[in-house]
Amino acid sequence: MLDLPRLSVPTLPIDGSADRFPVRRIFCVGQNYAEHAREMGGDPDRAPPFFFTKPADAVVENGASLPFPSRTQDLHHEVELVVALGAGGTDIAVEDAPALIYGWAVGIDLTRRDMQAVAKKAGRPWDMAKGFDRSAPIGPIHPGTPPASGAIALSIDGDPRQSGDLADMIWSVPEIIANLSTYVELAPGDLIFTGTPAGVGPIAPGQAVQATIAGLPPLDIAFQN
Repeated sequence: MLDLPRLSVPTLPIDGSADRFPVRRIFCVGQNYAEHAREMGGDPDRAPPFFFTKPADAVVENGASLPFPSRTQDLHHEVELVVALGAGGTDIAVEDAPALIYGWAVGIDLTRRDMQAVAKKAGRPWDMAKGFDRSAPIGPIHPGTPPASGAIALSIDGDPRQSGDLADMIWSVPEIIANLSTYVELAPGDLIFTGTPAGVGPIAPGQAVQATIAGLPPLDIAFQN
């Protein structure tokens, strides 16, 4: 008889603690900044938020050196505020959502943009464009509730590429949590990428990427040649 596989739960470091945050699921909000919605051909006028997912083991820690993803000639960066849940539920009221938050972090939603464009045109799922291996770099989880405003930015090899403010979100963090909880039962360990400001663009092999949010240490990753 074959031995059953022994699986481990993906985890992320917690700022100021020796403990680690266990990752259950990763949800992502699409087009949650007006200028980014426009650059992607969308309507920023508070259309209902839409969600996609990444596998939990797509997480990558700060300082990683990554192989360049396969099957893409157009890998894009999207800097985002990531919210980590310490509690969950369904049909959560907006005013109750902040109490569910364990902490927050800076993340990068890596996207095979060419593959996503083909999927969109054909009406197919985005899974392989968004949920591939090592597609979710995330910095250490900072305990507490994220601020409603603050600078969010990304640079490549020191050149600024994205710049915005958390206050520019179309849907606030509590609104995102409340809306998502009408689709699925949220639970401790869930992560939510909350959208990216304008300026998304390509990353080439050999380049170094730094993502920042005010109040957090930078998230640095690099791609191998």
